[in-house]
Amino acid sequence: MTKVLILGAAGQIARLAEQQFLADTNVDLTLYLRNAQRVNDLKSARVTVIDGDTTDEAKLTQAMAGQDVVYANLAGQNIKTQAETVLAAMHAANVKRLIWISTLGIYDEVPGKFGAWNNATLGSYLTRYYSAAEVLENSDLDYTIIRPAWLTNKPEVAYETTGRHDAFKGTEVSRQSIAALVVKLATHPDEAVRASLGVNKPDTDGDKPAWY
Repeated sequence: MTKVLILGAAGQIARLAEQQFLADTNVDLTLYLRNAQRVNDLKSARVTVIDGDTTDEAKLTQAMAGQDVVYANLAGQNIKTQAETVLAAMHAANVKRLIWISTLGIYDEVPGKFGAWNNATLGSYLTRYYSAAEVLENSDLDYTIIRPAWLTNKPEVAYETTGRHDAFKGTEVSRQSIAALVVKLATHPDEAVRASLGVNKPDTDGDKPAWY
């Protein structure tokens, strides 16, 4: 039985991933979030819910005890601090495998007019998320950083990936696709270790996302 701790468990991608995890009888989930009532609908003997903040290192370390994989679906102005706290808690709990959701453009890897539009639209958001990714890349964790394109709610799993030093492809990808990638990595933890993956839906190139 694989044990997966989900940080930021009420996020949109996390909720989709939780549904997919619960369809796999070999995964037990621990959901960690600031308001546990937001996941009250997940009634399962395989789900444990913890009400906590990801900057609370002591509580986070307790939550990580016995976990095989940590999946962090976090956001906010203090994202670098959250990354530092997650890293410290994982060291204290002796957990190595981390899946971390970031965003496209943190390495200035998005080319052309779409890259210029993305940089202008996201602004300092990119700097903060790069700083958080840098914390992980400078660590000894078995991390995978996921950098999604602009997200849609399309009910589809259709994606391709690019590497840390590759030009980003496409402009959009579904949340369902990112959730599917998270589940794949958590259940096949030897894949994409110490990698940063750009993720997009094929054939969505353009100057900006089609839906924007």
